[in-house]
Amino acid sequence: MASYDQQFKVLEVPPIVQELVGAGVQEPPSQYVLPEQDRPAAAVTEMPEPIPIIDLSRLSAGSAEEFDKLRSALENWDLFLAVGHGMEPSFLAEAMKVTREFFNLPLEEKQKYSNIVDGEKLGMDGYGNDMVVKENQVLDWNDRLNLLVEPESLRTYRLWPTQPPSFRDILSEYTVKCKAAANLVFRNMAKILNLQEEHLVNMIGENSITQAIFNYYPQCPRPDHVLGLKAHTDGSIITVNFADAEGLQLQKNGIWYNVPIVPNALVMNVGDIMEILSNGFFKSLVHRVVTNAEKERLSLVLVYTLELETELAPVSELVDDKRPARYMKIKLNDYMEKYHDTYATGTLAIDGVKI
Repeated sequence: MASYDQQFKVLEVPPIVQELVGAGVQEPPSQYVLPEQDRPAAAVTEMPEPIPIIDLSRLSAGSAEEFDKLRSALENWDLFLAVGHGMEPSFLAEAMKVTREFFNLPLEEKQKYSNIVDGEKLGMDGYGNDMVVKENQVLDWNDRLNLLVEPESLRTYRLWPTQPPSFRDILSEYTVKCKAAANLVFRNMAKILNLQEEHLVNMIGENSITQAIFNYYPQCPRPDHVLGLKAHTDGSIITVNFADAEGLQLQKNGIWYNVPIVPNALVMNVGDIMEILSNGFFKSLVHRVVTNAEKERLSLVLVYTLELETELAPVSELVDDKRPARYMKIKLNDYMEKYHDTYATGTLAIDGVKI
């Protein structure tokens, strides 16, 4: 059985991408190079319409217009841009600053928080990058720091950086503020599904797992051959993403589109758990991150899930004769095991539980 502190046996531990770039690598090592059919196109299709920007303060005040915009965004794009979330630009700038300062630390300092256990296993928390669990697995051009942030009782503080000094306080405050925004969205998603407003918030409860992922995407000498993050969906209810530069792309009807950067906006997208709970009413967003030859990119992501022992299945109120269950029942910890395997091979775990 998977548990949050489960360790994954890996075939190899990849190099730190930041170190490759620092050493002046001119060509990405072969394990980062995508098969030709998966390489990002130089020109990305223009969006047929802008991604909706939702003002959460207006949504909280009961604006019918904002509620309709949220419904439209989730039905048409599987994500939206959130403003009015209660976080000052100065605070978001500080969150991005401590992220940058962590990745700018000397390697030996960052490796105090390594996710490598006994040289051949990787933990869920800590600093590193891809789990190599398959032969010929194509690697992502990024380094990351994963930290469980909720519930607080499960935090592994020895893996929380002490440098920069404000890192822990900023992350704790960011977690609290994002949770308030996420709960507001959960209440409105429940209303869209014609459920009781508190249905999803109550289901998530106090013991569900939220993971913070700090991503660093260094400059890449061959952005046409390499992805920062391969195409995937998230194993989440929703995911909240704050980034300092463009690079995130979403897929809709087989076409890739750039997700724009709106100053101080959060990107909030639907994940696999929500697709299952909603019986397919909401769809998990297929997305990826492209690389850039000129500039680096940073992002801070919060992934909202459930307790690992939860049995995932469509909410009973959303299943009837006209719309039978479209997803089989599966425990979340078993689903996450499948998720890690499918991520490594570039396939989607959600496809394996559809009926």
